[in-house]
Amino acid sequence: FDKARAAAGGTIYDYVYPCPMDRGVFQRWGVTPEDFDRAIQDHVDDDAILRWAESHISDSAAKAANDWLLTEKVENLDRQDREEGVA
Repeated sequence: FDKARAAAGGTIYDYVYPCPMDRGVFQRWGVTPEDFDRAIQDHVDDDAILRWAESHISDSAAKAANDWLLTEKVENLDRQDREEGVA
């Protein structure tokens, strides 16, 4: 949510949106980056965008995206954590 809002607001700085991981999640969710951008514009807070996601993304699609991230992209996530001082 935050990266999409930052991109829309011109404050994304060094981040890339939609990056390949974002696109992979969207693909598994069954939405396009443009669909998500419109949703971000129309739903201004986290609760509203979460309700949008729950109404547009099936549980199985959400699970597929999470499984993909936690298996095929876990090294990317770990690297991002290290770069941001989280790990």
